[in-house]
Amino acid sequence: MHFILNLIPKKFYVYGATILIVSLLVLIMGIFIVLVNNTSQQGTDFGITFDTTGFEIGSAPLNELVEGYRDDIYREAMANGITQYTDLILALIMQESAGRGSDPMKSSESLCGYIGCITSPQASITQGVKHFKNVMESAGQDVLLGLQSYNFGGGFIDYAKEKNGGKYSKELAIEFSQMMYSQLAYTGKYSCIRGDSVPTGACYGDPLYVDAVLKYYHPKSVAALDSLPLHDGSALANASGKLKLVLTEAYKYEGMPYVFGGNNPEEGFDCSSLMQWIFKEANVNLPRTANEQYKAATKITQAQLKPGDLVFFSGTYNAGVTVTHVGIYIGNGKMYDTHSVGVGETDLTNSYWKSHLYAYGRVANFDN
Repeated sequence: MHFILNLIPKKFYVYGATILIVSLLVLIMGIFIVLVNNTSQQGTDFGITFDTTGFEIGSAPLNELVEGYRDDIYREAMANGITQYTDLILALIMQESAGRGSDPMKSSESLCGYIGCITSPQASITQGVKHFKNVMESAGQDVLLGLQSYNFGGGFIDYAKEKNGGKYSKELAIEFSQMMYSQLAYTGKYSCIRGDSVPTGACYGDPLYVDAVLKYYHPKSVAALDSLPLHDGSALANASGKLKLVLTEAYKYEGMPYVFGGNNPEEGFDCSSLMQWIFKEANVNLPRTANEQYKAATKITQAQLKPGDLVFFSGTYNAGVTVTHVGIYIGNGKMYDTHSVGVGETDLTNSYWKSHLYAYGRVANFDN
């Protein structure tokens, strides 16, 4: 083989290498062009892809009421395996209710067939996220078709498949609204919610619902939540005695998803059940809920706060009680807890947690 290679003129090696380099450059350039073209034509958000042409994405802000539901939405989205839609659902709530009322996702009709059967925001979100998931599955994860169908009902998906190959268009939505209103106007249940729809008779639902929702769509939360750093290990390394036992148990579950109502490692944990579980390592039996744990704790000031104490929060979701969240303080301005991003460390200087901070409490003396 070596003898044969010696017979090949060296210039052919140079030619071959040149051809190889040029080919690789052409391949890389082709991939780059495809990626640029796709990016310029599509709106993406961690698994969401849709044509943004003609929409004013994120042109209006979410209000504080809707932002206040972010953890609730993320928790339910996680339970349903659709966390990529967190911000889209928040935009939907902004359009549906601006976060006001006892049914902010307007979920009653999807649950019981009429308006008003849901009377608590948490029930609305639980049902609404589940219904949104079902709608998106029926729409083949087509964001535009799914959004309009959340407003019109599943019949619009069938209509789109029959008339437009299963694709959404604004014209199709107006046409569907006109058709449905002409069939149902006699019931007296429907009226034009947009003045400019009166001349066309597009008065069933909101034919411009997709535009209305997407103006509130700010695709940021999933990236922000998923990019939170893991712990540096200092809290556990600096602990001793029973506190070390408590924190050792706590860090076993880092990264585990938040599960509302979960009570153990098999089911998963919510904030108060995690505290209840880990404090058993120190032979401390805590009540089940954050509000009850607050009542059981000896109240302390921020100046008295030390690792092993509990940090309590209010208004993190609409629970009908004062204290709605709890975590264990681990030092350096951090607590260990579980919320929408799962089990792990949380920076107490974060503006969200600072705005909901309620009190500090002690349930065990770890100095002894």
